[in-house]
Order: sequence, then structure tokens, then C-alpha cells
Amino acid sequence: MEVHQFATSLAYGDAISDEMLEIQRVLRENGHNSEIFIRFYDPRMAKYIHDFREYKKFSSPENVVIFHFSIGSPVSKMFFRIPDKKIMIYHNITPYEYFLDYHRILARECYKGRLEIKLFVDKVDLALGDSEFNRQELEKAGYPNTGVLPLILNFEKFNEEGNPVIERLFSNGKTTVLFVGRLIPNKKFEDLIKVFYFYKKHFNPDSQLLLVGDYRGMERYLAALQTLIDKLQLRDVHFPGHVEFSDLVSYFDVADFYVSMSEHEGFGVPLLEAFYKKIPVIAFAAGAVEETINGGGVILHEKDFIRTATLIDKLKQDKNLRERVIASQLKALEKYKKENVAQILLQHIEKVSVK
Repeated sequence: MEVHQFATSLAYGDAISDEMLEIQRVLRENGHNSEIFIRFYDPRMAKYIHDFREYKKFSSPENVVIFHFSIGSPVSKMFFRIPDKKIMIYHNITPYEYFLDYHRILARECYKGRLEIKLFVDKVDLALGDSEFNRQELEKAGYPNTGVLPLILNFEKFNEEGNPVIERLFSNGKTTVLFVGRLIPNKKFEDLIKVFYFYKKHFNPDSQLLLVGDYRGMERYLAALQTLIDKLQLRDVHFPGHVEFSDLVSYFDVADFYVSMSEHEGFGVPLLEAFYKKIPVIAFAAGAVEETINGGGVILHEKDFIRTATLIDKLKQDKNLRERVIASQLKALEKYKKENVAQILLQHIEKVSVK
């Protein structure tokens, strides 16, 4: 049986793109022919893809096609038309309200994307969310057959050597607070900056904040964050932008804490990457965050910047507490072992293939 994947794009270093490659690897290891069909791609990913328009040569009612849903594109229109058995994976779409002040076009596309979810209700054999939070959205949209497929993650790649330049720049003796994610308003970078302000001012002046993520297209939001930093007269806040993977490894290696104040997450891969790197995680319970971290780390149920700064200091000073938090995180990762999630994937495919 052939099991192929459709998506609008395959990006470098993107969590969903990485998952697509892991899914393909699992499928091939289990004897399935499996290719990835894309509209847009990073040149570094060219060897992994086919143009989606080529799929007509592969299409068959006996095939299973996995479609990674995103904002509408010609890829989704082709997905509607093919006779193959269909699985849709929904990774969530950020509510449009977050973008109104910073990116009107993206606000419009997110609004349209959330409406478009309902167009697939009678056109797929199975609709999967990568979290229960996302599955419930599909159910509310009217999908009769739903399930959960956690992201298939390859944590071992974080054992690779990082970039010695990054390590030399930021292994400077300062306590390092890290957050990784695209610079978009729902991630609430401004709230994390405020937490860091109180931590640096009242607990640890010898500290730094690393905000690692692509800000291209979000220059207006970046400017607003820089204005906030200026108003607070805050130093040691760094925006590295989109980085190579070796750089990302190094940013995790130098981090003492990982803190997320994001208000909308459909999953939250960097939380688990921090778990794997044995970095204590503090995260606001937004969307699928509490589900994703699976009892590990420290969850915030309300936003109190001073108390969160105090918590960072507590974890810094109390080694036993820090060790207990890290132990809880490593235990939580058991859920995401590749062999466990791979088995769930294969079960979903078997369910669809016998229809």
C-alpha cells in the first residue's frame, strides 16, 4: 500500500515539516511507498519533495493520502478531488484576532482558514488532531471520525554538536532564560519580556533572555517589542531570528530555564525539546500546552509577572526542586517515544485502509 503526504509547504527547521519527514521514515520502515507532495519548499528541502501537481501519476483509490491542513491553497483543492482514501491532520490555526494590529493579510488568511476547516467534513475518512485540544476543534466543526496523533519527534538530533560561536557568545556566566518560537503575537513575547524585567531587576541582574525565532513578516510586532524593551530600559534581550539547527542546539545548551507565556498553542514542540535537554520549563496553560507537557514542568494557570519571576529564582536557588522538575519532564517524554507514536500512526492508517 502507498501512503503519501500532502502539505502546502516544507520548511527548514519547522516542527510540522520535521514531523512529515519522520512520518515518511516510519512508513518506509514499515514497507509502504511514501512520498511528500508540496507547493512551496525551502531549497534545502528540495531532495525530499515532489510538486503536488505530479500526484496525478501516483493517485489510486487504494492509496492513503495524509494531508497536513493549513491555510487554503491549491494543494487542498487537489486533495478534494483525488479518489484516494484520505486522512487529514489538523495542527491548528491561530485565531485571526492576534494579527489585527500587526499583519492584516495574515489576519484575513487565518480567518478564512478557520472557516475552511468545515469544508473537509464530508471529504475525509479520518480527521486527526496532534493534540486532544485540536481533535475537539475538529469534532466541534462537525467531523464524524476523529482521533489524536501526537507529533512524531526525533529528539536524538539534539545530541549533535552545536555552534561553538553561539556557545562562546552566550556561555558568559549569565543565567539564561530561553523561548523558541516564531515571532508572532499569540506567543506573547511581551509578557515574557515583562517577566524577565522583574527577574533581572529584583532577583538576578546577571541574566539574559534569548528569544529565538523567525521574525520575517512580523517587523511591526518586533518593533513594538523593541519599544517595550526601551521603555523598560532593559538590557540583555536578544532576538537571533531564524537560525540553523546547529545554532538552535547551542541555544538550548546554554539555557538555564525555558519559559513560555504563549496564549495559543495547538501543541508546543519546543517545550518537549527543552524537556529532552533537561532544562526546567515554566509554561502558561494555553491551548494544548498542559496536555502536551503531560504532567512535566511547571504550569501557570494565571499570568502574574512578578510571581513568575519569583518562581524562576526559586528554581535557580533550590537544586532539589530543580531536579524534581527535570525528573517530571523526563517521565513525561515517555509518551512521545517514537515507537509509541509510530504505532498510533500505523493503527490510524490501517483503520482507513480497510474501509
